[in-house]
Amino acid sequence: MEQFYIGIDIGTTATKAVCFDKTGKVIRQFTQSYPMYHPKPDWSIQKPAEILDAVLQCINEITKEIKPEFISFSSAMQSIIAIDKTGKPITDAILWADNRAHSLAEALKESGQGLHFYQKTGIPIHTFSPMTKIAWLKENDITPFSKAFKFISIKEYIWHHLTGEYVTDSSMASGTGLMNIHTLEWDLDILDYLKIEESQLPAIISPMHQSKGLFDGFHYILGGGDGVLANLGTGAMEKGRMALSIGTSGAVRLPVDKPFIDSKMRTQCYHLIDNKYLKLGAVNNGAIVLQWLKESILKTDESFEELFELAETIPAGSEGLLFVPYLLGERAPIWDASAQGTLLGIRIIHSKAHLIRATLEGILFGLLSITEILLPNSGERHKITVMASGGFGKSELWLQMVADIFQMKVIVAETIEASAWGAVLIGFKARGITVSNHPKIGKTFLPNKDSKEIYEQSFDKFKKVYPLLKDI
Repeated sequence: MEQFYIGIDIGTTATKAVCFDKTGKVIRQFTQSYPMYHPKPDWSIQKPAEILDAVLQCINEITKEIKPEFISFSSAMQSIIAIDKTGKPITDAILWADNRAHSLAEALKESGQGLHFYQKTGIPIHTFSPMTKIAWLKENDITPFSKAFKFISIKEYIWHHLTGEYVTDSSMASGTGLMNIHTLEWDLDILDYLKIEESQLPAIISPMHQSKGLFDGFHYILGGGDGVLANLGTGAMEKGRMALSIGTSGAVRLPVDKPFIDSKMRTQCYHLIDNKYLKLGAVNNGAIVLQWLKESILKTDESFEELFELAETIPAGSEGLLFVPYLLGERAPIWDASAQGTLLGIRIIHSKAHLIRATLEGILFGLLSITEILLPNSGERHKITVMASGGFGKSELWLQMVADIFQMKVIVAETIEASAWGAVLIGFKARGITVSNHPKIGKTFLPNKDSKEIYEQSFDKFKKVYPLLKDI
């Protein structure tokens, strides 16, 4: 009898349930979306109950006709929820994109204490981290803070509903700004700064942790954070490979065998398992910028595929049009929640197609600025292969642009749902199931040397815009 394995990927805008066979082939999948709310300027929240309902619906749908060996979980990182003793949320889920703690984070970042915290955690001081959000609750919202039994992410909220346990894995804990990346334990100095107890956080355990729970007949595997699991799922935990993913947000991630701390506090570091770590940088402004362009600026019913076809008619460099897409502030490498978008060099020759192409290029320039820090030696950079994942992996134009802008070979794994497959790979390890994790290669994109110089010139301009304009 053929066995099936399910990865649940709890994303920022939707939860996906993906059923795989042992080879990584997708048997079936189901997606349930949910909204993000912005009730006040700088606020980005979600309703925990809506996400829980989506996850339960995904589990119900994906298991209607099959009985999986296990279900393993991946989740978007850096959300925080305060709950009471009954497990009921007393705050909304405050998301990575929420910038309400900007002033507090900026003051802490500029202090010696902020640098000290970064050196312990590998997480820059910025509003994206749950640490700064808890600090904001302490300073501004005393009732939920004082009544909080625990502070947990949406993943722990769902896991507790399914199993009754309050636990987290080290990759999710890595992203909080509360875990010491060197000891893999909650950092007591940071907890003292926040005036919370270790008992108010979930226990940090292995991503291979197994449990039984709400649905009978299969095991639950704890899994990890979506970014780390995307590396695992694309085969990018091997040396010589760099994962690049673009979904709502985006990231570049490189595997290392020990914690990495950047002297200028520009990068992050996460732990997966054993001596497997990632040094990385994540951007706020991924495909959400395209969605904004389509819905708020172009106000068009055209599909993204149709918009990409328009962009393909425009040459590399968008004929001088440059877009710095900091619509949601920005994380790496500038870590400025107040950063804003800039459209530079617009002329009468520029059209809708130019704007689309410049948007695609601007998102990639943001990711290239992180890659320069992770791989400062340009000669070494050309020896690294980019393993692409996320929704953008369905666009051949955008993938070729990655190869051209980064001047690196780009490989797309056949499993686009890399985080869900990474979660399943953790499940295999937990259950003692031996599999080969050589990613099935979909397509390979090689850099076009003809566009190298024009993209280098555009990128040089891109890097100058924010420093020149940030004070005004």
